[in-house]
Amino acid sequence: MAWRAIATPSTGAPKIGYVVKRFPRLSETFIVNEVLALERQGLAVEIFSLKEPRQEHRHQLVSALRAPVTYLPGRAALESWAFREGDGRQMGPERSLADLLPDAADEAVLAIKAVALATLARGRGITHLHAHFATGATTVARIASRVSGIPYSFTAHAKDIFHASVDHAALARKIRDARFVVTVSDYNLRYLKQRFGAGRAAKIARLYNGLDLARLAPDPAASPDPELVLAVGRLVEKKGFRHLVDACAALRDRGVAFRCVVVGDGPERAALTRQIDSLGLGRAVTLAGALPQERLLRIMRRAAVLALPCVVSEDGDRDGLPTVLLEALALGLPAISTSLPGIDEIIDHRRTGLLVPPADGLGLADGIAELLSNPDLRRHLAALGREKAEAAFDVSRNTRRLLDLFARSTASGRLGVIDEHSLSVR
Repeated sequence: MAWRAIATPSTGAPKIGYVVKRFPRLSETFIVNEVLALERQGLAVEIFSLKEPRQEHRHQLVSALRAPVTYLPGRAALESWAFREGDGRQMGPERSLADLLPDAADEAVLAIKAVALATLARGRGITHLHAHFATGATTVARIASRVSGIPYSFTAHAKDIFHASVDHAALARKIRDARFVVTVSDYNLRYLKQRFGAGRAAKIARLYNGLDLARLAPDPAASPDPELVLAVGRLVEKKGFRHLVDACAALRDRGVAFRCVVVGDGPERAALTRQIDSLGLGRAVTLAGALPQERLLRIMRRAAVLALPCVVSEDGDRDGLPTVLLEALALGLPAISTSLPGIDEIIDHRRTGLLVPPADGLGLADGIAELLSNPDLRRHLAALGREKAEAAFDVSRNTRRLLDLFARSTASGRLGVIDEHSLSVR
């Protein structure tokens, strides 16, 4: 039995279904910023999350969203849920959905979520699906698109295209089937076009993540602590925090007055704690854990320096466009990071911040010491950093391009006829 997608163009205003792995998530403020900016420009958005949020702090920004959030069901809802909303009969009333799903357990769960998404999206008048990260969320959006006829797109970041586990054949199919693809840096854009762009390069665009610059403005009355070095990020290998701890040991040995606070949590916490203890840095370096953005911004306004010593991890994971560096530029907080692709699109060395080679603890110590001892340099970097944020990372301006892409997708109509083999995750 063939499954048929509606093939009529949409004439109404766009209504976008955002597809994400988990919502909300502390480390993904860029998604909240993007949706809020789209809503301010009048776009109707719904959020579909593959997983429920973990028990963790939540940013107050999430409460400002108008978009409803739906958590897509998994295997337990296989036989009943997908028919609860919309016209489930169009999927074949006399066949069990289980007959149409891939055999592998993980693939089957994604396919179940995709069928639920397709049904909900059709019933709620969604005109376009947009996923963040080219992994499970895009897999679900792609299958849902094939089932429902609603076009999809996705934003690729870093781990989802560079990690050793990436299935390049699957990524090529996702790019092929998407109405358009967004990525967050020029480096990513070149990589995707060179590796996957044969005949498809025109559909891949670079669109920087953005910030609400009115909300993240420098405070002229602020009085930063001239000794406070702040680091922010998940405690994972790619953030390079072990090299920051080495730099702190070097600063202490040189007699530099400083305090380092690391905000974030993750699997490397225990190893970093042992490293801090073994180097006798317990009074100088604090692992503060994860914090909601509102508390983090208060600390950022008090800090003298932000340090983010990113590296490429052994499995190829890396940062694409670290949001905290964008926030530092917007707030006028001088930042030091590493000369990795993507990061060098945020920080222009000695203009909007300092760059050192990855995994160079001594070089990082040199840069931090220079910033702590040179308030004129900090003021220079702060002023030019804010200018860079206004020129490149204004979320209102950046999302206008995304809004245009959504409108073009809606105007060009739905997809054509499909069959049951479209449910394959591969």
